[in-house]
Formats: sequence, structure tokens, C-alpha cells
Amino acid sequence: QVQLVESGGGLVQARGSLRLSCAASGRTFSRYAMGWFRQAPGKEREFVAAISWNGAMTYYADSVKGRVTISRDNAKSAVDLQMNSLKPEDTAVYYCAASTRTVFRVTESNADYWGQGTQVTVSS
Repeated sequence: QVQLVESGGGLVQARGSLRLSCAASGRTFSRYAMGWFRQAPGKEREFVAAISWNGAMTYYADSVKGRVTISRDNAKSAVDLQMNSLKPEDTAVYYCAASTRTVFRVTESNADYWGQGTQVTVSS
């Protein structure tokens, strides 16, 4: 059983920065592929970034590439998303996700656990 608890969301101005954090319970966190997804009002949930269990592989959506960095600290059972140069288009509910399967990248299809979501609002 895995619980994902997110924090760090809030209201920021365009061009500002925000750091999201996802804390996971469970003793096997270090073996989980982790990632972040987001969903804007009226839109489908979309992939943002992912990181493999050992942190060696990272993946980013084209819409955020160069502006965000995903990282993990297995000792702390946490995965972070550093977001810079934020745009109003980044406004969405951001979700942390985990896959317990033997994969490098967590996806909508293989994700087994989801966080509650944290709101990020970027004002113009």
C-alpha cells in the first residue's frame, strides 16, 4: 500500500518559480517509477515529467522541457518538481503518480497510485 502526499502548490506570477513535493509512504519507494501529471479545467490530464526508480532516467513533456526539473530522494521517499519560468498555461492541478511495476517511466497506463493533487495557479 502506497500513499502519496503532495505539497508546494499555490499562486505565483508568470515567470515565477514553484517547487512541488510528493512524499510517499511504503518501504519499497526506492523501486517505484515516479512522475507528475497535471489537469487544467476542461482538459484531460497530461504528462509533465517522470523519473525512473534510480533517478538515472528522466522524461519531460515538450511543453515544460527546459523549465522544470524532476528529482527524487529515495532516502526521504520523496520526489520533487522544480518549476521555473512559469506561464499562465501551467495553471492546473498537479498530481504525483507512482508505478510499482518494472518500468523506467510511469504513465497513465501503468500508474498504480495517485496523489490527491495540488493546485498551481499562474497569474499573468
